[in-house]
Amino acid sequence: MDLPVKTIPSTTSHTHTVVFLHGRGDNAHSFIQSLYHSRDSRNKTLLESFPSFRWVFPQAKMRECAAFPGQAMTQWFDIWNTTDFSEQEGLQAIGLRESVTGLRALLEREAALLGGRWDLLVLAGISQGAATSVHTLLNLDLPPPPPTASGPNATRRLGAFLGFSCRMPFPGRTLAETRKVLSLEGSPDHDEVIRNTPVLLEHCVDDATVLVDGGRNLRDALRKFGAQVAWREYPHGGHWFNSPAGMDDAIQFLSAVLPASTQATDSGAQNQPPSDAMDMS
Repeated sequence: MDLPVKTIPSTTSHTHTVVFLHGRGDNAHSFIQSLYHSRDSRNKTLLESFPSFRWVFPQAKMRECAAFPGQAMTQWFDIWNTTDFSEQEGLQAIGLRESVTGLRALLEREAALLGGRWDLLVLAGISQGAATSVHTLLNLDLPPPPPTASGPNATRRLGAFLGFSCRMPFPGRTLAETRKVLSLEGSPDHDEVIRNTPVLLEHCVDDATVLVDGGRNLRDALRKFGAQVAWREYPHGGHWFNSPAGMDDAIQFLSAVLPASTQATDSGAQNQPPSDAMDMS
């Protein structure tokens, strides 16, 4: 399944690409507009802080809600009970399997645009988009890096993974058991990508949709799987990004784990969403 996307091109020479998934009930266009309201302490957005980045926003499809026949919403996978994700848990695997398959194909195409440099790709998501991204990360089997890669980049890895207001679908399992839930062809039998990809998770304590304990459990699970996880929690922000501290932390994290040439700059785009620069494919 090819995922429809909205893209925002880099405003300088293209160095990296961020694939960023919206949450349940949202859409790519609305999510992009909302990002311009979350700013760091310099009054800059994520997009403005990295002008050499290409931004790709996949769009979840409309899926019927099994718990409410006849109703449908944009969602990466269906959920039976949003207050108890364990109820009829297996329902989530259907959409997750399809979404992760589409996302892996999208990432492969974006990596090709970067000369096969998967380490120049950042995978990010919020809420259900982040949960889908987690299972994508766990099921990525990347090719060996090209000869041009060196040092930390000469390993199978993404540039970074960012998860906001996120939980782990199908928690409490080993890495092998978690992969078996989706049973996707082409999933790895090793943990190299997970161990080598820098991970940042952010969560607001007053999040009433995905409780902060869900984020903490995700953090602990990824660490057990071998990931190096930077964890940030904030007292306020609800089921969204914390601003400005959360944006400061995300920008500082990307500046630290990606090559020096991608460090945040003060000379980004203008402060309004570049709607004329977006395209749908």
